Amino acid sequence: MNVLIISTAERSGGGAIAARRLLTALNGIGINAKMLVRDKQTDLQNVIEIKQGRLDVWKFVWERIVIWANNLFSKRNLFKVSIANTGYDVTKVKEFQEADIIHLHWVNQGMISLKNIQQILESGKPVVWTMHDMWECTAICHHAYTCDRYKTECKHCPFLRFPGEHDLANRVFHKKKRLLTNKAIHVITVSSWLEQLAKESALLKNCPIDTIPNTLSLSDFQIMDKAECRKQFGLPSDKRIIIFGAARVDDPIKGFTMILDALSYLKAHNPDFAKDLHLVTFGIFKQAKPHIPIDHTDIGWVKDNATLSMLYSASDALISASHYETFGQTLIEAQACGCLPVSFGNSGQTDIIRHKENGYLAEYLSPASLAEGIVWALTEGTAINRETIRTEVLKKYSAEVVASRYMNLYTSIIK
Repeated sequence: MNVLIISTAERSGGGAIAARRLLTALNGIGINAKMLVRDKQTDLQNVIEIKQGRLDVWKFVWERIVIWANNLFSKRNLFKVSIANTGYDVTKVKEFQEADIIHLHWVNQGMISLKNIQQILESGKPVVWTMHDMWECTAICHHAYTCDRYKTECKHCPFLRFPGEHDLANRVFHKKKRLLTNKAIHVITVSSWLEQLAKESALLKNCPIDTIPNTLSLSDFQIMDKAECRKQFGLPSDKRIIIFGAARVDDPIKGFTMILDALSYLKAHNPDFAKDLHLVTFGIFKQAKPHIPIDHTDIGWVKDNATLSMLYSASDALISASHYETFGQTLIEAQACGCLPVSFGNSGQTDIIRHKENGYLAEYLSPASLAEGIVWALTEGTAINRETIRTEVLKKYSAEVVASRYMNLYTSIIK
C-alpha cells in the first residue's frame, strides 16, 4: 500500500509535527508512506519537497495580500484566516501518481488551493483528510471561537473588518460547498470534540467522520532521572517546577497571560506555596517577555525530542491554558515522561485528561481554577504513579496503535 501524506511543512507547527510522526509510524508497520511538503526541514528521503519556481514564493504572500485588501488594508486577523486561493497542482508529482491513498493534513498558507483540492478529488484516488483545526469545516477561519455560523452558512464573519451578507467568508464558503458536495472524502478528527464540531458543520456533515488521535513515539519521550535532568538545564533542585511550552509562547491563543494571572493569584492567596515554585518556558517569544511573578527559566526554541523529554522529566507539572486545543500534543508528551498536565477542560484535552486521575481539568478561562490545578498537581497529584501515566499513553497513542487504526481505515476505503 502506497500512502502519500501532504502537508505544508515537515516540522513547523503542530499539524506538521503530527503528520511527520504519523509518517514514521506508518513506515514502522510496513506501509510505504511518503510525505509531500513545501517546506522540508530534514534530509529524510521519504519526505519530498515540492519543486518551486521563481515566482512560487509569492503564493503565500498573494493569499495574504487578497485578505489584506478585502479588509481595506488592515492587518488585524491577517493570519487567523486562510482563503486557499493559491497553491500547487500536486497531482502532477510522481509520488502522487504512484499513491493508493492521498492523506491530506494541514495544507494552508499557499500549499494547496481550493482548485488544487478539486484536482485531487477528480484524480479518482481515495482521499483522507485529517483536521488539525477547524478550517475544513468553516469558510476561512482556523477556529470559530463563539461563532456558530459554520453550522449553517458562513457570513457576517467576525474576523473581517467589514462583515456582511456576501463578505469574503461567504464567498469562500460557497466555493467550498460546491467543492465538497457529493465528494468522497473521509474526514479524520484528532479529538472527539473536533469530531462533534465537524458533524455539526454545513460543509462536512455529510462526509464520513471518525476520530483517530495523533501518535507519539514512546522511544522519544521517556521518564528520566529528575535530579539529573534539572542539573542539565541548571534548574533548582529544591523547587517545584511547572513547565509551559508552545511554538510561540506569547501567541494569544495559547493563553500564557492566564498562566501568569494564575501564578499571581497563587502569590496573593498562597504566598508560601508560590515561593516554592519555578516556571520553565520553552518556545519563542515574538514580543518582549511580560513580567513573570515567580522564579523563571526560559529554555527558548527546542529542536529535538530528547531535549523535550528531559525538560518534561525535570518538571513536576505541565500547565496549558489554550483557548482551545484540537488535541493537545504537549499533554501526552508530558504524560509519557511522567509529568502531570493541568489544562482547561473545554475542548480536545478531555480525550487525554481524566480529572484528578491522570491530570487536572480547570474551569475554562479561570486563572483561579488553573491555580487550584497547579496546587493539586504538586500536592495530591504526586501520589499518582508516573509509570502508570506513561502506560496509559502507550496504550492509546503509541505509533503501533495509531498506525494500525489508519491501516484499517485505508484498507476499508480501498475495498
